Amino acid sequence: MTIEKMKKKTASILLSLVFFTTIVGAFFVYPNNIIPKLDQMRPWRLGLDLVGGTNLIYHIDLSQIDPSDQSDVVSGLRDVIERRVNLFGVSEPRVTTSESGGEHFLNVELAGISDVSQAIEEIGQTPFLEFRELVQEGEEMMYVQTGLNGRYIKGAQLTFDQTTGRPQVAIEFDSEGATLFEDITAKNVGNIVGIFLDGVAISEPVVNERISGGQAVISGSFSIDEARELVQRFNAGALPAPIVLVNQQTVGASLGKDSLDASLIAGVIGTGLVALFMILYYGFFGFLAVIALLVYVVFSLSIFKVFVTMSLAGIAGFLLSIGMAVDANILIFERTKEEVKKGISKISAIHSGFMRAWPSIRDSNIATIITSLILFNFTSSFVKGLALTLLLGVLVSMFTAITVTRGLMTLFVREKPHIKDQTSK
Repeated sequence: MTIEKMKKKTASILLSLVFFTTIVGAFFVYPNNIIPKLDQMRPWRLGLDLVGGTNLIYHIDLSQIDPSDQSDVVSGLRDVIERRVNLFGVSEPRVTTSESGGEHFLNVELAGISDVSQAIEEIGQTPFLEFRELVQEGEEMMYVQTGLNGRYIKGAQLTFDQTTGRPQVAIEFDSEGATLFEDITAKNVGNIVGIFLDGVAISEPVVNERISGGQAVISGSFSIDEARELVQRFNAGALPAPIVLVNQQTVGASLGKDSLDASLIAGVIGTGLVALFMILYYGFFGFLAVIALLVYVVFSLSIFKVFVTMSLAGIAGFLLSIGMAVDANILIFERTKEEVKKGISKISAIHSGFMRAWPSIRDSNIATIITSLILFNFTSSFVKGLALTLLLGVLVSMFTAITVTRGLMTLFVREKPHIKDQTSK
């Protein structure tokens, strides 16, 4: 078997796998598809600007927080608010944090929620941490409040048991809290003192002895991640970091639907124009590029459906990446045409064209990836949507250009008889 035949066989196997995956992906990404289980398994997650709902922005007051503790406080607050939103019953809520001008903010997007007052009431203002005693009321055991809550805690940190090496949570009370804690533990030796955050028990330790000095350790079957999360929740409820609602916005469902419809139309028109240009300018090569572009669209949408909450900005990033997806193909085609003009065989020209085009493809895509990462890490949530879809789109386009386009060209490009005759002389 010649090298060219081996290349064609490898290309045919690879393309068969790619096209099979593409067909399955097409059913997966199509809304309300003919295989309902695929859509129910992972429905599209649409952002606030596409389905309507409520957007709330809270300012986090960190003026009284030590700079070394600020990241834990912000993370803990985000965790608590997200849990509150989940209990509210919102489908696919988004709770993100941002920083602007040295100030920290919580951005809460409640898709499908139009009652702003109810959303604000459910989310509340500040996480509330408290200690409760387990007492018997009649025939039932129930928790009752002790008056000891998060405002008496100076802080919490992750530590490890010196004997077993297991992670544990060390907490420290202020002077008033230390007195309350000592009284509570004194009368509950051998009993459980529950620790609640926003009315939900996050730990139920058994008191082994009276604890004085304002310090205590909560131990149990914690993993390191669980203990770290518990520390964040303690600090979120204990440290004086209130959140204040500074902005609210309601997006109507009809406006969201209009935006979605307009985006879909723009996407179809844009993709169609790119495909038409490639076919008119590059002929058969352009047709192969269009096939690779369709594979790219399906692969990208499949990834978006699994990992991304789509927004208008995200759709804009995807549409931008469609134009960039054919950029690699154009470089490859132009390099291949230059090699063919030198008189070498088309199969060799394809290989050489890819080798010569690769440095330009690599460098341009790396530049876009770096830009996307910067936008994603240092901008607001709106721009992050564009940056994320653009980043994923560039990565997928590199795959389709290097594998699909090259495989199609290797498999379907044929040598003309007169070229073979000339090269044999």
